[in-house]
Amino acid sequence: MTSQPICPPERSVAPYFLGIDVGGTGIKIGLLDDQGQTLGFTAIDTLEARGPLDAMQRVAQTSEKLLDSVGVNKSSVVRAGLGTPGSQDIPKGLLIEPPNHPHWHHFPIVECLKNQLGLPVSFANDANAAAFGEFWIGTGKTHSSLVLITLGTGVGGGIIIDGQLIVGHNSFGGECGHMLIDPSPTARLCVWGGGRGQLEAYASASALVERAKESLRSGAKSLLSNETEGLTAKRIFEAAELGDDWSLKIIEETADYLAVGITSLVHILDPGLVVLGGAMNFGGPKHKTGRRFLDKVRQGFEERTFQYVKAGTIIEFANLGADAGYIGAAGIARSDYHKTL
Repeated sequence: MTSQPICPPERSVAPYFLGIDVGGTGIKIGLLDDQGQTLGFTAIDTLEARGPLDAMQRVAQTSEKLLDSVGVNKSSVVRAGLGTPGSQDIPKGLLIEPPNHPHWHHFPIVECLKNQLGLPVSFANDANAAAFGEFWIGTGKTHSSLVLITLGTGVGGGIIIDGQLIVGHNSFGGECGHMLIDPSPTARLCVWGGGRGQLEAYASASALVERAKESLRSGAKSLLSNETEGLTAKRIFEAAELGDDWSLKIIEETADYLAVGITSLVHILDPGLVVLGGAMNFGGPKHKTGRRFLDKVRQGFEERTFQYVKAGTIIEFANLGADAGYIGAAGIARSDYHKTL
């Protein structure tokens, strides 16, 4: 389900755009209008092992059913946006070697989806799509630039400067999780095993759990002392909410590592807005641990930057949640469409 309000067709503004967000286990499909309103939403299983052709065929079939259920004629849909994880060649429309899609390597996914849908297709990294969603109608809707950092199993990111999504020469632009924050030869390895000393190795949910396990095995006292083997970021958050000082300390350490990365990004890009998204938000603004986490990130940034940069930079939680990907994919399609007019 989407958390976005559903706009009836009679209140929408044509033309329409499909937004498709491919994940490891599920694919989200949304139909949006020219103002970013969601007219319809559905989701299907990725079924990764069946390969990308099968998935794109099912995306096309499901999209047709979605249009029928909403009552929008396909002739009013002018473009689709596709967001996928992992390494890509955006100009060529190719998946390269997405780590969590081993059966999808070196596949011309844009051409495939274009043929299945009968529509032009815009292509983006999933985190870049989420960044565009937040920029279009989310936390960044009143800003011209932003950096989005997504915190989950790994750390992703997206960068928009003066309304332009940064894709980069190697389609690697915005990969904030792979920036170096520790150059030492003994620095931690990132979740995918290759990047030593990268932000992902310190500020992801995987890194949080690994650091927590090491601490508990060294004798740290916590409500979670007997849960080492099955420990998750969610359990650490829950313990912090119950007043477990050790859990809160581990979370605050994560915030400080994140602040180091944010400081470098701001000093290079000066976006004015940094948005924290992804599943690991420790409850977000509605929970004391989430608020404490955000405060600690802000504090760490403020201690490392210049006074006038501090005064001109906002760090805030994302507000589209898991919907950001399909919304942003549609938003990128919309942007590409309007460039052709």
